[in-house]
Amino acid sequence: MNKFYCLLLVLCSIGCTQQKTDYKKFTSDPLLFSKTVKKINDVVLSNNFPPVIASRNYTYANIAAYECVAAGDSSYQSLAGQLRQLSSLPKPLVLPVDYSLAALLSFVKVGNAVTFPEGVLLDYYEELKNAADSAGMPLDMLQNTSAFADTMAAAILKWSKGDNYAQTRSAERYTLTAEEGRWIPTPPAYTSALEPHWCDIRTMVMDSAAQCRPTGAPKYDIKNKQARFYIQALEVKNVVESLTDEQKHIADFFDDNPFKLNVNGHLMFGTKKFSPAGHWMNIVGIAAKKAKADFNATVAAYTETSIGIFDGFISCWKVKFQTNLVRPETVINKYIDPNWRPYLQTPPFPSYVSGHSVISASAAQIMTHHFGENFSFTDTSELEFGIPNLSFTSFDDAALKASWSRLYGGIHYRSDLEHGNLMGKEIGNLILSRLKLKTEGAVAKNK
Repeated sequence: MNKFYCLLLVLCSIGCTQQKTDYKKFTSDPLLFSKTVKKINDVVLSNNFPPVIASRNYTYANIAAYECVAAGDSSYQSLAGQLRQLSSLPKPLVLPVDYSLAALLSFVKVGNAVTFPEGVLLDYYEELKNAADSAGMPLDMLQNTSAFADTMAAAILKWSKGDNYAQTRSAERYTLTAEEGRWIPTPPAYTSALEPHWCDIRTMVMDSAAQCRPTGAPKYDIKNKQARFYIQALEVKNVVESLTDEQKHIADFFDDNPFKLNVNGHLMFGTKKFSPAGHWMNIVGIAAKKAKADFNATVAAYTETSIGIFDGFISCWKVKFQTNLVRPETVINKYIDPNWRPYLQTPPFPSYVSGHSVISASAAQIMTHHFGENFSFTDTSELEFGIPNLSFTSFDDAALKASWSRLYGGIHYRSDLEHGNLMGKEIGNLILSRLKLKTEGAVAKNK
């Protein structure tokens, strides 16, 4: 055999080897997982999902992805037996399987089922499979992977049916009362109470929605100028009337209003942004990219953070609708200044405690565990809404700014923020203490 044919055989061999392995580079790219999470984020945004429901969408999809990762990586362990009422989960029936692609496909399948309109993500599901095929994944592996992903998605969706979500769709409507200090709808839309029964949703890790409780809101007393409540209400008014450019930027950056109703004379129109949960999902992606986390570590960080946000919202809503505290806008307009308006639009649920404060602190605790303390980063999430980036020295720094954005926005009292932040930290730490994502051997190896 002459040298030409020998060289040709070598080149063909190299080409075939590259074709067979190219799919691994595609499916195991952590940026691809972040892109896939963003797909659901965009669906949530376009369909005006309320913050609490959005948190549910992300969490179940992330858990499905994580379970595929754990099935193929012995350094991670299943959440079955760790999350409430989640029993054993399926393993692949036929090998070989690409577990990264399975994670992506199961994420999309679950995300597609818990969002609407139905089928909105199925085109992307097919895109992922076609891209893996084009990158050289063997047909039998692609078929096995797709079958495993679908089986995992079905198991997670079956588990999700027991979280009381369906029952809350037909629960009794919230009843307003004329009692002083109780929450009532606020302008401009005067929307009825949002998801007043969300505290009945099954928690993931917490024993119940009432397990982590704040110290308690100041006693309602708006007529006594020496009372703590009056002082805090007046503070909201004064802060909004003297906002700095930096404070306005922080308020706008963490507004995260899924649907703001804009009123200009007789003209009304809505503008959309990410929900708070979606914003923090973006931050996970930013942090994972900066940390150069691999695919599995990226999925783990998304999953545990989303669980912290999910349980945080349930616990927060328990407090909100038990205390039923009136919003600053209502109090200030009635007793201090009828012409005063908040900087941000007041959301349609009670004031105490701040949801932003709770879920941001919970997320920050969990992300610090995954990426480390003093992890500085620049958040680019709001650029698509025309809001400049913000940089933070740590996840705690971001959580605190998210919390204080609600005072700058004129929609929360100081106690809502301070107590919410402490409550969120407690929830985040509880989740970290109970969930064990890494196996004991893997943890010891990483130390």
